[in-house]
Amino acid sequence: MKLKKIIYILLLLVLSNGKLFAQDKPVQGIVFDMDSKQRLTRVYIYNTRTGAGFYNTTKGEFKTNARSGDVLVAALQGYGVDTISIKSESTLLFYLRRNSIQLQEVVVRDSLKTPAEQLKQAQEEYNTIYTKGAVKDVFTMGGSNGGGGAGLSINALYNLLSKEGKNARMLQKIIERDYRDAMIEYRFTKTLVNNVTGLSGAKLTDFKQQYKPGYYFILEANDYELIQYIKKSYQSYLENPAANRLGPLKGSAQ
Repeated sequence: MKLKKIIYILLLLVLSNGKLFAQDKPVQGIVFDMDSKQRLTRVYIYNTRTGAGFYNTTKGEFKTNARSGDVLVAALQGYGVDTISIKSESTLLFYLRRNSIQLQEVVVRDSLKTPAEQLKQAQEEYNTIYTKGAVKDVFTMGGSNGGGGAGLSINALYNLLSKEGKNARMLQKIIERDYRDAMIEYRFTKTLVNNVTGLSGAKLTDFKQQYKPGYYFILEANDYELIQYIKKSYQSYLENPAANRLGPLKGSAQ
């Protein structure tokens, strides 16, 4: 009897410890730019287990509840996503790196990942968000009885209406916007603009920011058309260097 009692007590301790380890705990953190080490704001933080997502503060900080083993994803337009697996630490530091691809004068393109390859890699690494956010085929044709009528897909309907599904689709949009920006940078490079205009340094960066072409133009334009676009934009830039310059964002990191 004593042995059974001891086993029973040990079993209760194991179960209680398991519940304890599974409990959420408060965690906090900061998001930095990998190169400048400045704090980044409006970063979307996503918990892959719960599907919960939120933005960090104007100070680059965030607070949330999570448990050991949870994976948090940080995503910001123009930057590659970063992930942290929570262990015992209560303070987390994300470091995001800009997505821009700058080609040098001589480069073997096969050695670089194209924007399409980067997108595919992101989709494979974060495939759960594409499952949780899927809303296709909400209406299904034909039932389990083969009657050929229309029905509702419960999984797709849940993804459409749930907060988890909405957060997953938000992260999808950020990843896809990053892909479009990378696609533009892949062709609208500093090297090309420098060769066409002669601009360099701060003026080159300023020109690229003001006259960044659209994604669909980049897809459709050949090299000649892109060069003509740069020449025409450069003439506009000479006439008014600040015509399309954006002012500083309110609440941006200092």
